Amino acid sequence: MFDVLVIGGGNAALCAALMAKEAGATVLLLESAPKEWRGGNSAHTRNIRSMHDAPEDVMSEAYPEEEYWQDVMKVTGGITDEKLARLTIRASSQCRAWMQKHGVRFQPPLSGTLNLSRTNAFFMGGGKALVNAYYRSAEKLGVKIRYDATVTSLDIQDGTFLAAYVGNERIEARSCVLAAGGFESNREWLKEAWGINEFGEAPADNFLIRGTRYNKGVLLKQLIEMGADSVSDATQAHMVAVDARAPLYDGGICTRVDCVSFGIVVNKNAERFSDEGEDFWPKRYAFWGRLVAHQPGQIGYSIIDSKVLGRFMPPVFPGDKADTLEELADMLGLDRGALLKTIQEYNAACQAGTFDHTIMDDCHTNGLEPAKTHWALPIDTGPFYGYILRPGVTFTYLGLKTTDRAEVHFGGKPSDNLFVAGEMMAGNVLGKGYAAGIGMAIGTAFGRIAGTQAAQAAQFALRHRDVTHAST
Repeated sequence: MFDVLVIGGGNAALCAALMAKEAGATVLLLESAPKEWRGGNSAHTRNIRSMHDAPEDVMSEAYPEEEYWQDVMKVTGGITDEKLARLTIRASSQCRAWMQKHGVRFQPPLSGTLNLSRTNAFFMGGGKALVNAYYRSAEKLGVKIRYDATVTSLDIQDGTFLAAYVGNERIEARSCVLAAGGFESNREWLKEAWGINEFGEAPADNFLIRGTRYNKGVLLKQLIEMGADSVSDATQAHMVAVDARAPLYDGGICTRVDCVSFGIVVNKNAERFSDEGEDFWPKRYAFWGRLVAHQPGQIGYSIIDSKVLGRFMPPVFPGDKADTLEELADMLGLDRGALLKTIQEYNAACQAGTFDHTIMDDCHTNGLEPAKTHWALPIDTGPFYGYILRPGVTFTYLGLKTTDRAEVHFGGKPSDNLFVAGEMMAGNVLGKGYAAGIGMAIGTAFGRIAGTQAAQAAQFALRHRDVTHAST
């Protein structure tokens, strides 16, 4: 029997497995994906949002705790557990040396990664390199790893973990860490959660999944049905506006459309529906998928002109390009008259200012609803470009309620040997919204906590067994 069973194969799971092993536990990690697809959504990441009180090797200036906390408050609208959020923030300032010990390397942000040089540490080689480094370290330390090992159910009695099942195979362990992700690749659950909208549509039918196809939420659903305490709701998610031509799964970062802040976004009726310049893109990009999801047909159109080229990271697919707005409307399948009216009204509302995409500039609209509060330049210089958008789900926020010890709770009572980390509990910190890199901060912080707690629980179980045997 292993001391610690870790269910999952991404960042949080690997952090838990490494910490448990470092604490002296025997560890088995079960990854549902085949080896070539290991790592879950973590393989698509690029960076970790990291608190620091002074400039560090790859991060400029300072990013103190209080500013980080205010960023969390802003993106979540206050729907967050402050204690756990601050725990995550503080842990993000202390984990990088440990990450480097396990082979993770950092680099300065590349050109085009807007406004992140001060707040985020970028992984050299991206998330795939991070995942590979952790797997190499885990194997070297003696963590047992199994691929194509989908856990189908758990045996839990009175809140205590007894065993997990991979098909008919029963796997017992003295403690368990759940880090198996959300349910974003479970189309049926997404459809159940989102239902039918006012247009008679099932919005989830048009969702694309930016990450892994293996996050089905089977164990999450089972635990909630068992009475595990949950947090957030099934419609909340990290949801990004992606190119409508993106694949159904594993499109990753390169399918994101980053020009939204520098133009306008309209729906299929050629109507704007939100402030494109409300805040810096890393704090707003994960709102736009949800905004598009609430539009008819779950589709949007990002439109820019030539003045802003070179100020954003281009997506993997080129946009539609036209010399006139009329031609662009035809290419996008939008009504010419409606689009021209929207753009004319927007252009007329733009107030002259000093455009600067690196700050919250003074280029804004006046008398327009919805307003555009920054980076509002008239769309008047051809050629013009258009990108068709769909909602891209990264991970869901419905998860298991926990505390600073990462225990799963049943009826408010913590389990003595079942712990949770990563996307399965991120909703404690992220009630809604997102800030770039915070998912990796949550996964790293709580993966490390869960692994440590699981090792301690296993050691306690062994001592209790030894005492019981000695008394008999």
